[in-house]
Parts: sequence; structure tokens; C-alpha cells
Amino acid sequence: MKEIMDDIDRWRRAGHRVALARVVDIEGSGPRLPGASMAVADTGEVAGSVSGGCVEGAVVSEALDILATGERRVVTFGYSDDEAFAVGLTCGGTIHLFSEPLDW
Repeated sequence: MKEIMDDIDRWRRAGHRVALARVVDIEGSGPRLPGASMAVADTGEVAGSVSGGCVEGAVVSEALDILATGERRVVTFGYSDDEAFAVGLTCGGTIHLFSEPLDW
């Protein structure tokens, strides 16, 4: 999380709203361990990674929705091995993320 703090602080100082997604659990294989974090500004700008690219686009969409609604939620992303292989993903497991808007 330390690696994204400068971006979060810059967005905060510029008056942007920010959502934070953190890996809280993985099942099977996963490229990032629990604690990995990704921040998304209301502009769509991203800092950090929760999956090494496997589901980042979907996480950005969730984060922007969270900024619109203000709700916190646990989101699960999973792939069967066949689905993961078919689209070239290296992470065939399931990741559970806790996503929330940051309040200043």
C-alpha cells in the first residue's frame, strides 16, 4: 500500500475522490497476496494493482461505481482454469477484494 500513497495524497490535494480496493483473500493461485492494494481516482486514474492485470479493468469499474454510491463492498473475481487459459490469464484462482471510498 505504501507504493500508492503518493498518488492518493496527490489526488486528495487536487480535490478528487478516491476508492481503494484491497485483496483480502485468495483461493487457488493468485498473482497478488492479501494486502495488495489499488486506488482509483474519480478521473479513472489508477495506482497499484490487485491482480497483475487479470481483473484490473473490472476493478476500476467497481471503484467508480463505489464512488458514485458511497457504499463499501466485498467483490469476488474468479476464473476457471479453462476460462483463464482461453483469454491468456495467468491467474486461475479467485480473489476477494474489499473496496471502499476514502473519506477525507
